[in-house]
Amino acid sequence: MRVATILAALAFAASAGAATGDAEAGKTKAAPCQACHGPTGNESVDPTYPRLAGQYADYLAKSLRDYKTGARKNAIMAGFATTLSDQDIEDLAAHFAAQEGSLEDLSHLK
Repeated sequence: MRVATILAALAFAASAGAATGDAEAGKTKAAPCQACHGPTGNESVDPTYPRLAGQYADYLAKSLRDYKTGARKNAIMAGFATTLSDQDIEDLAAHFAAQEGSLEDLSHLK
């Protein structure tokens, strides 16, 4: 019984971090993002812009929510994020998380 409870708790914890968005819907909604982050989120036009492809969906969703509320500051991102619904945010996060990514540390740009 105790093992079953632990396994159920672990399954719940794993699903809590899972993306709830629709990646296909996010692909359509990502058109404005392409101007800076590229078609897949892996081709940023400026090396200081983050690559979105392959990033964790929950991180992307939190970042967009923080831009929307002003908890995270960036005038460009705030302008886009304030127009997004909660579902838009989840869909965008799912889309970019589903892309093949090549994330790397940017400390070499200092």
